[in-house]
Amino acid sequence: MRDDINPDKPDNLGRTPLLWASLNGHEVVVRLLLARDDVNPDNPDNHGQTPLLWTSFNGHEGVVRLLLARDDVNPDNPDNYSRTPLWVASDYGHEGVVRLLLARDDVNPNNPDDNGRTPLWRASFCGYEGVVRLLLARNDVNPNNPDNNGRTPLQHASRNGHERVVRLLLARGAAHPDKPDNDGITS
Repeated sequence: MRDDINPDKPDNLGRTPLLWASLNGHEVVVRLLLARDDVNPDNPDNHGQTPLLWTSFNGHEGVVRLLLARDDVNPDNPDNYSRTPLWVASDYGHEGVVRLLLARDDVNPNNPDDNGRTPLWRASFCGYEGVVRLLLARNDVNPNNPDNNGRTPLQHASRNGHERVVRLLLARGAAHPDKPDNDGITS
């Protein structure tokens, strides 16, 4: 090992070698970097996005497992826009990553972003039936959490024509189809 190289030095975006390796799903490189004592596995970039958030965004389950195995990685760490690893995994339909994150006791499945959109809201909006199913399997997920415009997951699933997601939300029995948004519009 060379002592004159800092393996945790960020670039102009605040991204470290570990963040780049995580973002691109390079498990072997991530494993090598995590083996070092001088690498912070939870070091955020200039937007507050950690290696776990980036690998969750891109759906790299193997790297997610490596990072979640660490005690010094916060699995619920939000970025500067209040998006958590679960939020971004839900936003892009990465069921395997969502499953890994939901298995943790220290992940809040109802954490909203700056616009009030929860992981369930994003998955419902996008029509990711598998992610919606995983989220609704938890009793602590609120299917009626509205965004800052008062729109619920059911309203957006309905508006976007995601029939199966609408069925899942209605089957939960807690979604209110007559709840109006801030403009008075219902599902």
